[in-house]
Amino acid sequence: MSDQLDNKAVLKQLNTILEHELAGVIRYTHYSFMVHGFGRIPIVSWLRGQADESMLHAHEAGELVTQLGGDPSQQVGDLQSAVTQDTRKILEQSLSHEEVAVSAYSEFQKLVQGKSIKLEEYDKPMVSDETRHIG
Repeated sequence: MSDQLDNKAVLKQLNTILEHELAGVIRYTHYSFMVHGFGRIPIVSWLRGQADESMLHAHEAGELVTQLGGDPSQQVGDLQSAVTQDTRKILEQSLSHEEVAVSAYSEFQKLVQGKSIKLEEYDKPMVSDETRHIG
């Protein structure tokens, strides 16, 4: 690859992604506790699945930080939390969280495109996953 990778910027963005995904683990788990009513079971299951996926994404981002010689962040991203049992509001906040994730992964893509096949290949399915969640 011809252009030089800005390792410092890549590490910073990976840590931003790590923090966001860790926030997703907490956010989706909390949301699953807030859902009430007759339709609770499938919604809770979906939310907990999202929490599990966020944890997997956090692991992947953290591992890349380590592989690139950085220190994985111990911070957690924005935890705007639904202080509501309104499923519609919970899902709207979930949508907002996913939109931020797409933005974070898209910014990462700009940093690595044409500079690291490994990092490009990491990013592509992440953008796809997060975009699918928005859908």
